[in-house]
Amino acid sequence: MAVQSTGFSWSNLLTFLQELAELLGRGLVRLIEGVLPAGRSLSPDLVLPLGYLGLLTLVLLVFHLIAAARKVIWFVVGIGWILVIVRIILDVLA
Repeated sequence: MAVQSTGFSWSNLLTFLQELAELLGRGLVRLIEGVLPAGRSLSPDLVLPLGYLGLLTLVLLVFHLIAAARKVIWFVVGIGWILVIVRIILDVLA
């Protein structure tokens, strides 16, 4: 009985990204074809380029959201420090 490795595999990751790009590309092609005049369609060769471009756009969006969240977290931490310092001052004066 052979034991299968459950470790990381670049091949599996690349296959997953390829399938994800193809799925996203098909969805984008359908969306674009829904706007095109009747009888017009996109070339099937555009599925993968659209899919990869869509994936890159999603990655950029996620990184942007993370950057925005970091700003909010720093703001909350700053307010927290100000409130703690005010509390310490009030305890010392009381």
